[in-house]
Amino acid sequence: LRNLYDGVPMDEVYKASILAARTLIEKDPDYTYATARLLLHTIRKEVLGQEVAPQELAQAYADYFPQFIQKGVQAELLDEKMQQFDLQRLGQALKPERDHKFDYLGLQTLYDRYFLHIRKTRIEMPQAFFMRVAMGLSLNEIDREARAIEFYEVLSSFDFMSSTPTLFNSGTLRSQLSSCYLTTVPDNLDGIYESIKENALLSKFAGGLGNDWTRVRALGSHIKGTNGESQGVVPFLKVVNDTAVAVNQGGKRKGAVCTYLETWHLDIEEFLELRKNTGDDRRRTHDMNTANWIPDLFMKRVMEKGEWTLFSPSDVPDLHYLFDKKFKKAYVVYEQKAARGEIKPSRTLQATDMWRKMLSMLFETGHPWITFKDACNVRSPQQHVGVVHSSNLCTEITLNTSDTETAVCNLGSVNLVQHLKDGANGKEVDHDKLKKTISTAMRMLDNVIDINYYAVKKARDSNLRHRPVGLGIMAFQDSLYELRVPYASQEAVDFADRSMEAVCYYAYLASTELAKERCKYSSYRGSLWDQGILPIDSLDVLAKERGGYVEVDRSSTMDWDALRKKIALDGMRNSNCVAIAPTATISNIIGVDASIEPCFGNLSVKSNLSGEFTVINHYLVRDLKRLGLWDDVMVMDLKHFDGSLRPIDRVPQEVRAVYATAFEGGTTWLGEAGARRPLTTCVPWAPPTPRNPP
Repeated sequence: LRNLYDGVPMDEVYKASILAARTLIEKDPDYTYATARLLLHTIRKEVLGQEVAPQELAQAYADYFPQFIQKGVQAELLDEKMQQFDLQRLGQALKPERDHKFDYLGLQTLYDRYFLHIRKTRIEMPQAFFMRVAMGLSLNEIDREARAIEFYEVLSSFDFMSSTPTLFNSGTLRSQLSSCYLTTVPDNLDGIYESIKENALLSKFAGGLGNDWTRVRALGSHIKGTNGESQGVVPFLKVVNDTAVAVNQGGKRKGAVCTYLETWHLDIEEFLELRKNTGDDRRRTHDMNTANWIPDLFMKRVMEKGEWTLFSPSDVPDLHYLFDKKFKKAYVVYEQKAARGEIKPSRTLQATDMWRKMLSMLFETGHPWITFKDACNVRSPQQHVGVVHSSNLCTEITLNTSDTETAVCNLGSVNLVQHLKDGANGKEVDHDKLKKTISTAMRMLDNVIDINYYAVKKARDSNLRHRPVGLGIMAFQDSLYELRVPYASQEAVDFADRSMEAVCYYAYLASTELAKERCKYSSYRGSLWDQGILPIDSLDVLAKERGGYVEVDRSSTMDWDALRKKIALDGMRNSNCVAIAPTATISNIIGVDASIEPCFGNLSVKSNLSGEFTVINHYLVRDLKRLGLWDDVMVMDLKHFDGSLRPIDRVPQEVRAVYATAFEGGTTWLGEAGARRPLTTCVPWAPPTPRNPP
């Protein structure tokens, strides 16, 4: 009422009601659904041009859908092939009641950044959006309508969600659907700027980038062509950073890139400081992620308190391509040469000093991330066709790259909390539903590879040859809430093990079924899959190569022998199948906690390009209401204590344990849960001692 005035337009009345409702979300999380309903009313009025009674909505959706597709094609937003579907059948398959599954943050995010529009006027409603994505992924299917409806069902029910590029671009004229692109940068100006150009082209259509810069010579290295000295990697990384800012994924979200550098590179110490807020700003990259690419030998030197030598890659070019024992052998020879003064420039320091600086920068800036080169290569199914030189933007996939191949990965995540059922001892994983969802999801991800728009030929060649996909999970924390299990507990670690084992098993099963239907991926012969070595088996290979230092529980509950036999018979459709992505935005869309992470705060404010949103833990509010503890004082206490229950004594201890935030649970438990997920390639570096988390 305070926002109303004489002559106020009705659009302003609707907006005022939304803004008024959103202020009450902190009082009761159900207000997020009330606010979403008000926003939904506005969206329908904008798209349909009129208000529609609830009982008439199904018919209104069915009538509108063919017109929406036609309008999108005429506006050169949608692919003309979309008109070849039986649009009446698909319109009848839409389920408008699923519009009510959205909370306010999810629906507002879709409205602002995902729904198609013509000159800022939306032409897409929520269920039409999901069907448009499903149709775009079904273009090459034989029974396109049946597959589109199948894909629509898993998307609109929130059982599975494709990654943001797929949601942005599926069915459009530029259907860039892949999430991640990985490149390795050569040590010459042509190659460097060609790589930066590729970054710009891939970022334009919403791809996330991972760049390996290890080959570029270090500061002070000799340049033969000019008889001068190199300025090293850092000045180029400033250009990479600014390119990501300038080419902001088609204006829909910020450009994103992660740069990887191996630990023996002579510029590594300056690389560690790229994200600092002090120092020469011309040698800082505030908008870019950075990551260490660490060989096992360095970790052994740290544990043994030995020395570590830094080189320019122009003097030791083969180190970039070597891993494990071959790397160690070559590295030691180069160390001896450097000690004799035969390799300049080089520098020797204590390995523990370098490790301490890495951890200090990680604590201060959150970067560079820690990634392990040898584990990623030893366990790579594709080591017969190349070397893994880096991970991707968010460090969830490890694919080989070269001067002729830009690696690509296609992501999507299962909503784990939607795959729990009541069992004899409480909630448990619903294996039948999980298997069915993953079978559909893997088909969707595999379809991306053939439909995808490739801005760079090297990416197309690589993706069609190896066909990697990354099926992940989200809502792990939500599942623990349903199970009444604290994240910081052995029960949570065991659930991480069992649930991810099931996801991996059904993903591999779906891929081998696709191989039977569609044929194996072309570089299958010689891969670890072909040798009968599955990802969980490769842990034994890693332990052998490392000489220990792999203290990971390897127990299993699924019939892996039967799966090995099936893969030996039918092969695999995809070289890589699973990857746990951050799911930052798609988790917002479906209203769950992101990825496999613990809750950030039980009452917090989330900021994104759509604005600021109050987020409150509805599981917690449900339990506090049951205990008679939810009131205005509790809201104020949660605000005061930054969303933490720990200092609020009147809340029972068992409730505080279940709803402990990421800052309270102890990071050791995160490592324990991660180590028990059998897909993990970057196995934590652990000495052979009993693991007993505090």
